[in-house]
Amino acid sequence: MKQKAIIVDDERLARKELRSLLMEFDRISVVGEAENLSDTINLIQTLKPDVVFLDIQLANENGFDLLDKVEKNFKLIFVTAYDAFAIRAFEINALDYLLKPVNPERLAKAIERLFVEDKESSDEIRKLEYNDRLFIDLGERSCFLKVSEISHVTASGDYSEAFTIRGQKFMLEKPLREWEARLPEKYFTRIHRSTIINLDQIEKIDTWFNRTLQIRLKNAPIEFTVSRRYAAKLKDRFA
Repeated sequence: MKQKAIIVDDERLARKELRSLLMEFDRISVVGEAENLSDTINLIQTLKPDVVFLDIQLANENGFDLLDKVEKNFKLIFVTAYDAFAIRAFEINALDYLLKPVNPERLAKAIERLFVEDKESSDEIRKLEYNDRLFIDLGERSCFLKVSEISHVTASGDYSEAFTIRGQKFMLEKPLREWEARLPEKYFTRIHRSTIINLDQIEKIDTWFNRTLQIRLKNAPIEFTVSRRYAAKLKDRFA
């Protein structure tokens, strides 16, 4: 099945060049072009593309702002002359980041990734590996957080707080259910409706009343109660 694509760039020649390159791929059908975000939104709503090739520096606009204006039910490939936005692009789960002038071989790899991900499931949340790094945007500054250095994660309303083995705390716009879906199950487990812990950080487990457990982590100042439901699952897991 062909993938419907739209090209967003404020330069007509750049759109023409990319369209020409995409004609080499039988499974890609360019169904529309736009030079600004307003036209892009209309195209997305009417044509429902599978993939959007998006420039970042548009005339008086920023391509990243598109994601605040539409529901992202398409794959996103940035095509830009600047490499400074790559980290941010991948943090918002862009499929790829191509630099102008677009190299045909590099474009081919992006197209290959598009169909691999589509085959696996367009809605699947990418699982994290234990040695992966997460890009954390803290407003005035940013940093990388290694998954292996997360001690535990707790719910905080619609957000969550990630605590590290060094005692740092990060408030993140991620619900706990997203952490549970993405963190590697071999190392992380949910012990309460509001808490996920790193199994490598367990220092002590005590049997508590009413078939619950008390867990102490190596670098956490408090102990955690494992609810009866999750205590049973934890015991079954390591039985």
